[in-house]
Amino acid sequence: MTGPIICVGAAVLDQIYGVATLPSGAGKHFAGSYRETGGGPAANGAVAIARLGGRAALWARVGSDEVGVRIVGDLAREDIDVSGIRRIEGAVSGVSAIIVDDDGERMIVNHADPRLDRDPSWLPLGNVDSAGAVLADLRWPEGAIAALTRARASSLPAILDADTTPDVASVEAMMAATHVLFSQPALRTLSGDEDIAAALAIAANRIGGWVGVTCGADGVYWLESGSLRHLPAFPVRTVDTTGAGDVFHGAFALAIARGEATDKALRFASAAAAIKCTRFGGRDGIPVAADIEHFLKDAAA
Repeated sequence: MTGPIICVGAAVLDQIYGVATLPSGAGKHFAGSYRETGGGPAANGAVAIARLGGRAALWARVGSDEVGVRIVGDLAREDIDVSGIRRIEGAVSGVSAIIVDDDGERMIVNHADPRLDRDPSWLPLGNVDSAGAVLADLRWPEGAIAALTRARASSLPAILDADTTPDVASVEAMMAATHVLFSQPALRTLSGDEDIAAALAIAANRIGGWVGVTCGADGVYWLESGSLRHLPAFPVRTVDTTGAGDVFHGAFALAIARGEATDKALRFASAAAAIKCTRFGGRDGIPVAADIEHFLKDAAA
């Protein structure tokens, strides 16, 4: 049996507002729906892994407030090992305000308290040696670097969810990973190139290892033996894209940890993200394994 996948990074509370169109400019705007649910790339990745039949542990930091209590409690109820979540005294937990329009597109405003201690020295890195893989985001690059480096040294998949960040330590985290799966803006920032093939080649030369990029409705691109590969996205009616990337990374990490070939892992992850996009509410819409099985059967029919 594959060991648990250790997820490292952000765990927050999402406050999701449904509106007809995304607001522009100042003024008062009214939401037609509202939901609170857990969020954060690493935390949602862990939930996706658990719901899809894997085992997950989360290493993260929250504040000493009631929001932190709720974040940890919600994750524990998903059967995630939360013993690696540290409560930072005097800090407030992360919160994201997310506005979702009728086309499923969203605007996110996130607050991360600078008092959330970035020192990763307390992490139980020895646990990585018996893990199935490590999945990290860039919201806590020091933690990501420590865990990914240990995973790579133990010949385990070390997977990085590479989204946009102003943190200069992000490149070091990329270089520590065996698999770097970018968002389009993050790949563009790293490479300085708009062309996907050229940008991935630049990324591969700079950081080494496997590189790919998720492109929303255009699917996912990756390099295989230096050649560009593409998997189209599954056509679905999009309701809410919140958390779709987190689900993609979690499902991809689970499939890679189970020994699946890269193209099969990406197809599995694409199906999981597509299902999520058909459901409102971020984490609340993360599928279970049976959902993907039925979805892929229908897609093949």
